[in-house]
Amino acid sequence: MIVRRLDEIIGTDKDVLGHDRDVAEGTWRSRRLLLANDRVGFSLHDTVLFAGTETSMWYANHVEAVYVIEGHGELTDHETGKKYELSPGTMYLLNGHERHTLSAHTDVRTVCVFNPPVTGREVHDANGVYPLLTEGD
Repeated sequence: MIVRRLDEIIGTDKDVLGHDRDVAEGTWRSRRLLLANDRVGFSLHDTVLFAGTETSMWYANHVEAVYVIEGHGELTDHETGKKYELSPGTMYLLNGHERHTLSAHTDVRTVCVFNPPVTGREVHDANGVYPLLTEGD
């Protein structure tokens, strides 16, 4: 059994400030509750996207499920051009490895699940992609 509290992760190496590839300052903060080294087959993140920011991503190597628990924003699917309003209670699944942008109108707090699990060492590359890392890398 694994039991963790968010307040135990804040300020550690599992509390990561990230950014869109075109923005120097942080556009999001991800607190990693479960990572690949927990060996449960997925990773679990409590992530906040900061108000007034846009973050473009493309998880070419992962499937990500996102559940919005606080805030308002807009998700743009670059494959179709379709836009989706985000608010508490909204879930989206990137099961087709869609290139996408999240525009945060307010701070948007989410719970994210990645499969395969991330290790915590990934950094978005020039295309917004996380590399596929394993615990042996």
